[in-house]
Amino acid sequence: MSKTHIKFIFILIIAISLASCVGPDGKRKFGADARKNPDDPALRVKKNLEEGRGFRVNDAFKTNRGVFEFASSNPLWRASLEIIDFMPLTTVDYSGGIIITDWYNDSSNQNESIKITLRFLSNEIKSNSIKVIVHNKKCKTNENCKIDEIDSKIKFELQKSILAKAAQLEILAKKEE
Repeated sequence: MSKTHIKFIFILIIAISLASCVGPDGKRKFGADARKNPDDPALRVKKNLEEGRGFRVNDAFKTNRGVFEFASSNPLWRASLEIIDFMPLTTVDYSGGIIITDWYNDSSNQNESIKITLRFLSNEIKSNSIKVIVHNKKCKTNENCKIDEIDSKIKFELQKSILAKAAQLEILAKKEE
């Protein structure tokens, strides 16, 4: 690139920068109107924060942005892991509120397996706080498998067991306090 091209680009950048400092009425936009802003710096800061035009450095380091519990203190989560501890797990994500097991069979039928997904909708110990999804895989051969979501007794028994265990864990935790 030649020196004239570089000069042209430099002048173009300066012109665009200066043009952006002028409003549609042709008046300067930079600077603040002292009549519209309070004299006290603390009040100016407060006004700017309320209008979304600033932030405080201290706010960036605050840890109370949300309410988070450790998985070990959530009785519903702990109960779920204890109830399905005999099954291999593929996904366990406390922050996402999901537990997914791997395919499991009890050796009585090698051609049939189940996979359980637990979705946590709330930390409360209620029947609508956890969604249990059970998939059934039936294979005639290794390449010929059919997978279906099932509404079986397993689903309801699992949910009932988890809620009962969570209630026990919560009672024990309250006794220890």
